[in-house]
Amino acid sequence: MITAVFTCFVLGLIGASLILVLELRRKHVHLWLGSYLSQRARVRHVRREALARAPIHVLFCVVDHFEPISSGSTKDQERARMRAWRDGYPRLAGRHHDSHGRPPQHTWFYPIEAYRSEYLDGLGELCQQGLGEIEVHLHHSNDTHEALEKKLRQGLADFSKHGAQLTQEVPPRTTYGFIHGNMALDNARLDPVYCGVNDELTVLRHTGCYADFSLPTAPCMSQSRKVNAIYYATDDPGRPKSFDTGVEVEVGGCETGDLLIVPGPLSLNWQNRKWGLFPRIENSELQGSNPPCASRVQNWVKQHIHVTGRPEWVFVKVSCHGAEERSWDALLGQSAEEMYSALEALYRDRSEYRLHYVTARELYNIIKAAEAGKTGDPNQYKDFAIPPYRTHGAMSHHVH
Repeated sequence: MITAVFTCFVLGLIGASLILVLELRRKHVHLWLGSYLSQRARVRHVRREALARAPIHVLFCVVDHFEPISSGSTKDQERARMRAWRDGYPRLAGRHHDSHGRPPQHTWFYPIEAYRSEYLDGLGELCQQGLGEIEVHLHHSNDTHEALEKKLRQGLADFSKHGAQLTQEVPPRTTYGFIHGNMALDNARLDPVYCGVNDELTVLRHTGCYADFSLPTAPCMSQSRKVNAIYYATDDPGRPKSFDTGVEVEVGGCETGDLLIVPGPLSLNWQNRKWGLFPRIENSELQGSNPPCASRVQNWVKQHIHVTGRPEWVFVKVSCHGAEERSWDALLGQSAEEMYSALEALYRDRSEYRLHYVTARELYNIIKAAEAGKTGDPNQYKDFAIPPYRTHGAMSHHVH
């Protein structure tokens, strides 16, 4: 009897292990699990080092794949989506602030292939209220180097009519942060229907892109092996997915390769298990089916993404699809209220932490400031390398 029970137990354990392996493989976890486990082994030491340099500065950034125009959408639907943000986001942001009294910041990565003047104007109004910035999003397929460059330059010209992507310098610079549609940066899905350009990092650099904010893309196959680290990727024009690995940004280091990769937190979540057994993937996306909450906020911060040598500055970049009605509670409703309240209770109102709401451009600037060896309050470096865009009113101090 004991032998039979033991045999059943062993077979059950083997079966569960096989199911786990197949599930992890199906969701492409094998691509990044090794890097994740290695990173987790270092985090405990890094967090101790950060606490010794307290306060820890938590830099929170929301990047939005903002697509009011969707397949089959009507003009009325699109305008209703814009209205939801123009009316709802100022109300939400007005109820929250960071350690410097600044409201939450949102970065709208608008798709250049779906350019509409009135929608850029609507986002521009939010920018003028000091609530965020506009950056570049793009879905494209079966493309070439030349065709992609043409699309990006046309998109930048369109955006510049609204002051977006033009800096307040004299003369102004044209620059932008980027998110790839279809989760296929640098042809990473190995299917030209989602991209087609193996040297996309080179094209982005040549057209003025300062950093890519597409990652993480898990559970998609385009997820990089390197996780929870800010790094420079070097393009290999003959191969896709050149961002799979790279050189981490460090204090005292210098820019290398072709493009800076700024990922959001990626982890295995054992608190919210599938079938009560297997961990779910935490890819830091805010959505209706997985709304933000205090435990997720803590998980993001615990991944401790930072510039090597500056562990007291923790970068938390989360993503969303803000124009989708199903995500509005997570971004404009009660779930969003709970997320910002948790951030403020955990990291604004405690002596060992400071909370900073920043845009994608500002996040990049602070990364570059850390690389340059700057210390202290990162808030003073929001405009360190790239000054504000012309979508904002008054000129902002440019820190050198």
